[in-house]
Amino acid sequence: MSRFSVTYGIRASDPADARARAEAIALEQTVEVPRAVVPEGHIADEIVGRIEEIGSAGAGVYHATISYAPDSAGDEITQFLNVIFGNSSIQQGIRVIAIDPGDEMARRFPGPRFGIAGLRRLTGRRSGGMISPVLKPMGLSPGAFAELAAGCVRGGADIVKEDHGLAGQPTAPFRPRVEAVAEAVRKANAAEGRSALYFPNLSGRVDEISENLRFAKQAGAGGILVMPGLYGFGVVDRIARDAEFDLPVMTHPAFLGPYVLAADTGIAHGVMFGTIQRLAGADISVFPNVGGRFGFSAGECHEIADHCRDAGGPGRPILPSPGGGMSVDRAADMVRMYGPDVVYLLGGSLLADPPRIDRAVAAMRRAVDAADAAGA
Repeated sequence: MSRFSVTYGIRASDPADARARAEAIALEQTVEVPRAVVPEGHIADEIVGRIEEIGSAGAGVYHATISYAPDSAGDEITQFLNVIFGNSSIQQGIRVIAIDPGDEMARRFPGPRFGIAGLRRLTGRRSGGMISPVLKPMGLSPGAFAELAAGCVRGGADIVKEDHGLAGQPTAPFRPRVEAVAEAVRKANAAEGRSALYFPNLSGRVDEISENLRFAKQAGAGGILVMPGLYGFGVVDRIARDAEFDLPVMTHPAFLGPYVLAADTGIAHGVMFGTIQRLAGADISVFPNVGGRFGFSAGECHEIADHCRDAGGPGRPILPSPGGGMSVDRAADMVRMYGPDVVYLLGGSLLADPPRIDRAVAAMRRAVDAADAAGA
């Protein structure tokens, strides 16, 4: 049975220190006992993590690749992630920089149900970048959100996404809001001959998730937005595997920031917002765009997009979805940066004149299409 492997960036003073830290990770992520008390035989030979490669990456950093037995993770995404970076995530100077699931774990975790090709089929956008206006701000009524959504569809949106801050607030509770917006998107699609998808933000207590998903589907949602940093990657995995729900999943990075922000601790940007999202089953991965207010660099954004779309990655390639810093003036630059397989989130700048949001969306649609056609 093929093992899966994780490559860690390890801060260490010298090669001996690096090997000692790698050995500690191999034990910590599996048996969680000192080497001297590990039972001989199958546990010592197979279950304990195995250092496959280790070497200097310069400046006091070493890269160590450790392989693990698939049966140490089983078939639960939560335990899979626990083996990858459970207790070791609490230590400083350790960063996950690559995950290779191997054949067996790739079989157990098939990943996205739709991916890029499926989303293009659903939206009817056969080529070029997609645009996704964001419904906000919190405090509006269901009717007001519905009017905004209809305007977005008239303007040429491919996806109408709710802001991740829309939950069960009394001004627009989940079910009345979803019902109103889904109906508005349906009518606008029919009037305009479009196939825009509406992605409500999953909300509710844990015991309400299944019923809220069912309600969203029956109301006419075309997908669902999930925050794995709050609900957990297990929820993403459960939705993606649900043949009855059978709608694409967009993931939002809220609460995941601390994993990626330290240079030598946590999880690399591409791994967190690309590889792990694919393993869990996301079809679209939202992340902060370069030039926005969150400070991701161009290199980090490229890394995320590459991990989302890499044909050799786990499961189907998915759409990266940069949010923030997007405007008509920057459309050509963004198309040059991300290429055609992307979903651009359009946020606060669209809300300067809500009754005419269709014009703002249409202007962005024209700018992206022109840049795509020109090859930017």
